[in-house]
Amino acid sequence: MPPDKSDVAHFWDMLEVAREALSYVSPVPERHYLGDQMRRRALERTVEILGEAAGRVSESGRRSLDAIEWTAIVGQRVVLAHRYAKVDHALLYRNAREKLPVLIGHLESLLQEEGRS
Repeated sequence: MPPDKSDVAHFWDMLEVAREALSYVSPVPERHYLGDQMRRRALERTVEILGEAAGRVSESGRRSLDAIEWTAIVGQRVVLAHRYAKVDHALLYRNAREKLPVLIGHLESLLQEEGRS
């Protein structure tokens, strides 16, 4: 079943913010990222927005992209928004570097199929 129009809009939001988040970590080594509070805050905020958009995707929309770790994305948003003092910035950096390119690929593929990318 193809995703509905509101899900496609959320996928688009997720793609845009995932690309932005990746731009904060991809050009710098971890030690530079960890020492740059502005970059850390920027990544936190974009990952939080990513989780918010992911949380708005319907169950049928999630099933259309079942390779995505929906629970992890939404759960990370909860940690960033409500348990911000416990954020492991090194882990957030590594997850962003490793997982965002995969997420971006899944979203780009789906949106190309939908004629939206």
